[in-house]
Amino acid sequence: MKWNKYRLKTTTQATDFVCGLLIELGISGMEVEDHIQLSEEEKKAQFIDYLADLPEDDGTAYISFYTEENDDANELLETLREKLKEASDFVDVGEGSIEKSVTEDADWVNNWKQYFKSFTVENFFIKPTWEKADAKYQGMKMIEIDPGTAFGTGKHDTTQLCIKELIRYMKPDDRVLDLGCGSGILSIVAKKLGAGAVTMTDIDKAAIEAAKENFEVNGISLDHVELFEGNVLEDETMQRYFSAQQYDVVVANILADVIVPLAGMVDRFLKPGGVFISSGIIYMKEDAVREAVSRNPNLTLHTVEKQGDWRAVTALKR
Repeated sequence: MKWNKYRLKTTTQATDFVCGLLIELGISGMEVEDHIQLSEEEKKAQFIDYLADLPEDDGTAYISFYTEENDDANELLETLREKLKEASDFVDVGEGSIEKSVTEDADWVNNWKQYFKSFTVENFFIKPTWEKADAKYQGMKMIEIDPGTAFGTGKHDTTQLCIKELIRYMKPDDRVLDLGCGSGILSIVAKKLGAGAVTMTDIDKAAIEAAKENFEVNGISLDHVELFEGNVLEDETMQRYFSAQQYDVVVANILADVIVPLAGMVDRFLKPGGVFISSGIIYMKEDAVREAVSRNPNLTLHTVEKQGDWRAVTALKR
């Protein structure tokens, strides 16, 4: 399959901001090119082997993103340009030029694997399926992940925030609903923490298949595991089903613009005292999510955790 590739020229200081804009516009996969050197501590923390230092940072960065070949991205690009123009009053977004090219699946589906290395989150050791496990991590809970074309290696701040919140709030035999499951990593974490039953949803068929495969790779049975393809905000049948099930934990690592309307209905899916963990929230959207939670009379805002520019908002059902 062919894809349109758009390469935006910006500045190193604006990369997080521009990535946040792209996520707001519905772009979930991005590639950042810059020459910012990592410290020795950062290299060790990411378990990455660096063969050589990068060239000196000249302040320039490029952010690439993709759309399907037949998609008309003119409206998306115009909106992006307008937002960059508005932001230029308070952020140095640089040139803002966008170059278009066409790429094949083979160009990126597998090439990114060279950058996905093993890492840890709390007591979890997470590694790609193609990498051998180091003996020093044998005492930790190990998860093997091959995201395929689905979002979710676990390395992104938002996913790590959700993992930490699951560790904090989950109890053995809890029923867990994972909305926007991607590769299935959060559901695998839930199972490793002793979840009695897990239900996963995603709007992307590729994510559903990736989640099944990752459960198999990790030797986790699909007994007491349900998978649904669809949009919970629009699918009333799905909403009724989840309302009837009543979960101990609902986790949604999606986008703030999805979490805001979700906060208005998620209490229906929760048992009294149940926990709603949400992430995928860029710092600029934190207040909007807080307000959405506060508008639901059946939810109580409990914690807001931070990692980098991202937030996890956790609420409890009254």
